[in-house]
Amino acid sequence: MADPELGTLTVVDDRCVLTFVRTFGHPSEKVWRALTEPEQLREWFPDEVVGEFRAGAPLTFVVPGHDAFHGEVIEFDPPSVLALRWGTDILRFELTATDGGTRLTMTDTFEQLGKAARDAAGWHECLDRLTHVLAGTAPEDPGTRWQAVHPRYVEYLGPEASTIGPPEPAP
Repeated sequence: MADPELGTLTVVDDRCVLTFVRTFGHPSEKVWRALTEPEQLREWFPDEVVGEFRAGAPLTFVVPGHDAFHGEVIEFDPPSVLALRWGTDILRFELTATDGGTRLTMTDTFEQLGKAARDAAGWHECLDRLTHVLAGTAPEDPGTRWQAVHPRYVEYLGPEASTIGPPEPAP
């Protein structure tokens, strides 16, 4: 399955790392705003983010119909690096200027291998939505892309990475 849009999984010291690389035909500053400005962030990130983006700042992640959870800004270096503790996961977004655009390398570091396929499909959908935000186009309905790519991640990452299924829908 040689799809450059698919995330990859590595396991390092009992920690799982999903890595996604996307290239956008937009300058780093524009991509950075989509990562950090609330009105753009809410269009592609899975939760509402409450808090200030600065190193050490606490964050609250609000998911309609579910309990909010907490995190913090670990690293904030505009317009190149944003790292967050997202509950127990560590998310890192690194932007690199390229000829004619920006390369985004996003990693999600977590402990439970069994949720890798589920979360990979989720981040895949989020990054597809980010592509639409940057282009000013309408994304698919939430969950549509996840449904399409999840079976590919189950096959690609294997049964050990697929023991935890989709999250419960909001009541």
